[in-house]
Amino acid sequence: MKFLLRFLLLLTATSLASTQAAAQTNEFSSETLSIGVVVQNLEKSVEFYTQVIGMKKTGGFAVNAEMGKRTGLTDGQPVSITVLKLGDGKTASEWKLMSFGKPAAHPPQKHLQDDTGMQYITIHVKSLKPVLQRIKEHNVKLLGDTPFLMGGTTSFALVQDPDGTFVELIGPME
Repeated sequence: MKFLLRFLLLLTATSLASTQAAAQTNEFSSETLSIGVVVQNLEKSVEFYTQVIGMKKTGGFAVNAEMGKRTGLTDGQPVSITVLKLGDGKTASEWKLMSFGKPAAHPPQKHLQDDTGMQYITIHVKSLKPVLQRIKEHNVKLLGDTPFLMGGTTSFALVQDPDGTFVELIGPME
């Protein structure tokens, strides 16, 4: 499980690093990333990303046991994937959540340096105010001394999702 998550995160990071160079050669059919994340509790994570962050649930799909094994994604375990997006556009990145119903094999991290692999995502918002209100309503802890003004009118806030992934929120307060 941990290996699969790390493999998917490494694959995502590798894709991110080569996107710019590859886009110049028209190697890809899409410039949108679709990121799969294994979480401990699917319902809790979907609630966090939809009710707190503001993503939209746009669908989902299942990978049956045979396909999981055939593709090498699982050892034959079926899995259901819930797809979330930041918006309705065709180019909106997908945040695909799935769970195998077991706890993480790594300790919870308090800071980026506490583990390897994908540690955070950055979400740019039109206004931090409504997101901060939802964070407060759902008793999600703001990390560090956030929010703070980065410069000009751009502010920065930091939270963690239920599995410890850091979520950077960047945008104006209003």
